[in-house]
Amino acid sequence: MNKTQACQAPTGNQNGGGLGTFSFVKMHGCGNDYVYFDCFEAELPEPESLARRLSDRHKGIGSDGIVLILPSEKADATMRMFNADGSESGMCGNAIRCVGKYMYESGRAAKPHLEIETGSGVKLLELVVMDGVVNSVRVDMGPAYLKPSEIPVDLVGESIIGRSVKIEGQIYEITCVNMGNPHAVIFHDDIDQFDLPVVGPLVECAKIFPKRVNFEVAHIVSRNNIRMRVWERGSGETMACGTGACAVAVAAVLMGYCDKDTDIQVQLKGGVLTVKYTDDTVYMTGGCEKVFDGTVAI
Repeated sequence: MNKTQACQAPTGNQNGGGLGTFSFVKMHGCGNDYVYFDCFEAELPEPESLARRLSDRHKGIGSDGIVLILPSEKADATMRMFNADGSESGMCGNAIRCVGKYMYESGRAAKPHLEIETGSGVKLLELVVMDGVVNSVRVDMGPAYLKPSEIPVDLVGESIIGRSVKIEGQIYEITCVNMGNPHAVIFHDDIDQFDLPVVGPLVECAKIFPKRVNFEVAHIVSRNNIRMRVWERGSGETMACGTGACAVAVAAVLMGYCDKDTDIQVQLKGGVLTVKYTDDTVYMTGGCEKVFDGTVAI
């Protein structure tokens, strides 16, 4: 298969007695990879358990989770995404760019501006198309939510910006942002040596986060240029996280490290995202690539 070819709408899905063969497309944004199912005609049974099975990189297809693309009464499509552990997430910035790519290239909605319904509201997408292929997408991610009740985080105050908290005996200066998912951001001088596989799950499951949290550790390379690593709630360390990149950029502006209304380059393990934090919303721009398609028996 030519992995750069346009996405085609899956055909031949069968759902007799809840079992059958389903077509899928695997795509990634900055290495944040998901298995995508077109559910416009066929219902996908038990997506939570399916996400756990298919995400396994040794015994499954291998991914950070699965994404269902469904009809919507108020947008061009609905996106539902499930993490590798089967938990459902309200929003994924890298996944929604790939949903936009699929909708355009499959012919479901071949137009440069799309509206995609998510668990965190309807998001507006602006597609960059060359020769019928979507190369990048700019997403209006909506406003950054900063109140503790909006994260949620069990701390007092109007916002949590550079707040010192103790988690499992260690002090971290966290900034909390909700970008459709809850995030806790810290800044560190050496993110490569930071023990994210150990600290990540401790922060994710800390008692102050009643719905768990995504955890980012970031380094300011220069003004409006950031490097980051991310521990995603339900998936572990991933190559990239779109909402996490937005949260890091917002946190950097709030801490005085970066500028508002300015393109901020956020370097992740899987690539670079461009984020702009304004008074009204947060914009995120990045690439999206098809890896392969296939079928799976369920």
